[in-house]
This record gives sequence, C-alpha cells and structure tokens, in this order.
Amino acid sequence: QVQLVESGGGLVQAGGSLRLSCAASGRRYSMGWFRQAPGKEREFVAAISWSGGSTYYADSVKGRFTISRDNANYTVYLQMNSLKPEDTAVYYCAASLSWPGPDSYKYGYWGQGTQVTVSS
Repeated sequence: QVQLVESGGGLVQAGGSLRLSCAASGRRYSMGWFRQAPGKEREFVAAISWSGGSTYYADSVKGRFTISRDNANYTVYLQMNSLKPEDTAVYYCAASLSWPGPDSYKYGYWGQGTQVTVSS
C-alpha cells in the first residue's frame, strides 16, 4: 500500500507560481493530481505514468501546469504557473497501479490534500 503526502500549497497572487510535491512511499505507480473547489466536484488536473514517459492534462491547465516525477526520491511534482483565481482549490495527489489517465475511480490511493488559494 502506498502512502501519499502533499505539500507546497499556499496563498499566491494571480499570475504567480507554486510547486506542489507529493511524496509517495512506493515508486511504481502512475500518479495524478486532482483538485476540488468549495461547492464543486473533484476534477482531474494532470497525470503521469510511472516511468514519466506519458503525461495527460486537463484542458483548463494545459500550457500552465507541468507534472513531473523524481523516482529516485519517490516524489511527484505539479508546477503551476500563471495561476488564476479559478485555480483555487484543495489539490490532491493520487496513485494507481495502472494507467488511469483522468478517471478518478481508477486511482486507488489518495493523499490528504493541500490548499492552494489564488488571490485576484
């Protein structure tokens, strides 16, 4: 079983950047980032295969966010640039033994989340 711990959230002004990290206790997992804003359903943000060779992004973040991983340190990152107030949410990382893409039900393990707040 893998344990996931997110970090790196915080308060940033619109147009700014943040980098989220997700420390995983195992390394052979495809990983994803999701987010949930108050009063809204959880939505997919980005995913990366265990090798790092495949990535997938939601249209809303394409060109602004980059997912990457460092398997030597069992860590997945989400670099978020050009942040917008609508990016405000709790961000969760998740892990899957398969390639789950954007489908949240395919992820078997979830972190506790980290808050990202973008002020206008």
